[in-house]
Amino acid sequence: MKFTSLLAAAGILLASSTAFAQQVLRVSAIPDEAPTELQRKFKPLGEYLEKKTGMKVEFTPVTDYAASVEGLINHKLDMVWFGGFTFIQAKDRSKGQVVPLVQRVEDEKFRSVFITTSPAIQKLEDLKGKTLSFGSESSTSGHLMPRSFLLAAKVDPDSDLKRIAFSGAHDATVAAVAGGKVDAGALNISVWEKLVGEKKVDAAKVRVFYTTPPYYDYNWTVRADMPADLKKKITDAFLSLDPNTPEGKQILELQRATRFIPTRVENYNAIEAAAKNAGLLKK
Repeated sequence: MKFTSLLAAAGILLASSTAFAQQVLRVSAIPDEAPTELQRKFKPLGEYLEKKTGMKVEFTPVTDYAASVEGLINHKLDMVWFGGFTFIQAKDRSKGQVVPLVQRVEDEKFRSVFITTSPAIQKLEDLKGKTLSFGSESSTSGHLMPRSFLLAAKVDPDSDLKRIAFSGAHDATVAAVAGGKVDAGALNISVWEKLVGEKKVDAAKVRVFYTTPPYYDYNWTVRADMPADLKKKITDAFLSLDPNTPEGKQILELQRATRFIPTRVENYNAIEAAAKNAGLLKK
């Protein structure tokens, strides 16, 4: 009887392991840009990961930042491109059961920019009495860190500004500033540089008036219960991306990365502290 029970238990474990090995690797990303842009950026990377992992890789868009966190910790997603703050939220919600695998080398020293069309705004203190757009409330580079640097400059967004808005995405923040809906906006420097480079924003009209000091930001995160061999395959795939090959060059350019490097939970301690100090995460 005991032997039969042991066999049954082993069969369940084997079935569970086989099920994961056969399933689709469900990947998503925080929606910090338009859904069509996220899909375009991910397609070559997804095809590359399929070759490297031997699994079908499927990009699953989410409606908002919170959905990316809930999707991962509730086993509806297997890997997510998080900002530093969304990673901290996932770590907090899962009680530490998520693991950041890799980040772009650029994410070691990431920055945000504040933009405006107003000649009267030259520094953060000039925002007092003005209107400002952040990105998503859960965005690291579009809300948390800009808010943190505003507070450090003795500017409280909730009491010193005339009004704050949340555009939902970095490109939407630029559009709000350029369209005169707000006096200023804060966003990810990488998206800003991309939009300027693609001439999707008139840099003669919309200008940067403040660039933040650097901080850690984005990473690719999985759950801690992902099989170790799959974690290694995914990590190795990212670390092997070579800008000197056509495939590697295309993927890295779309990800706005020079290369990917390993990361660890401790890199995001400062983000966690900033979130608690700004009142965006419980102490």
